[in-house]
Amino acid sequence: MSKKHPIISVTGSSGAGTSTVKTTFDQIFRREGVSHVSIEGDAFHRFDRADMKAELEKRLKDGDATFSHFSYEANELAKLEEVFRTYGETGTGETRHYVHDDDEAERYGAAPGTFTDWKPFAQGSDLLFYEGLHGAVVNDEVNIAALADLKIGVVPVINLEWIQKIHRDKASRGYSTEAVTDVILRRMHAYVHCICPQFTETDINFQRVPVVDTSDPFIARWIPTADESLVVIRFKNPRGIDFPYLTSMIHDSWMTRANSIVIPGGKLDLAMQLIFTPMIARLVHESKRA
Repeated sequence: MSKKHPIISVTGSSGAGTSTVKTTFDQIFRREGVSHVSIEGDAFHRFDRADMKAELEKRLKDGDATFSHFSYEANELAKLEEVFRTYGETGTGETRHYVHDDDEAERYGAAPGTFTDWKPFAQGSDLLFYEGLHGAVVNDEVNIAALADLKIGVVPVINLEWIQKIHRDKASRGYSTEAVTDVILRRMHAYVHCICPQFTETDINFQRVPVVDTSDPFIARWIPTADESLVVIRFKNPRGIDFPYLTSMIHDSWMTRANSIVIPGGKLDLAMQLIFTPMIARLVHESKRA
């Protein structure tokens, strides 16, 4: 952690909704005049698309059906830890982009399924913002969680997470339901052992819970809307959180535990604005004083 060069880390699996959280943070940064550097978890994958396909085939041939992008060994976690540490110490670092599709290929000048070159961060940023799979990892090799000043988990109940992933991958990547199901099954081991443990390290978790039937996510025709959902917000350390203020500002919200509040799904953006705006202001204020 670094008072002079703070780091915000948003962690969630594929289909969890971390991109929505990033959009809200971008709005806060723009409104509050906060200069920030954004890095994506996909930039720290170890393999490009072709190499990952070859590695998967090799692992399957060797009897390993659990290897996936969620796995520690499929990612450059030591590099991510180095980027966090370097930024915290000096406010500098480097990142790259993983090119997902033709639109991004045109934007970044690299083929889909490949990485751009590593490039240094812009100078003079107020903070570093990470969004991806492994922003709060603690294992025998790395302790990324210790280097982030604010860690946020985005964790829909798992059937909803699967529905969101199925619909996204079918719509944007042309996958069949069967293909997405295969990916979900392959990732399950690493989801349990690599993704879930991070949510004990996060400072705040957002868990979206649908209030419609999602019993069979593989045949769901629609993603439950925000108005068909509740969101459970859990604070690891509730000290300093003004719960009466939050429940008064967010209509139809209520507390379920001393560190948890439940809100209507449609109020998620409002809740994040209310919770994170003062936190970001405090991080930036302390960084300028350091």
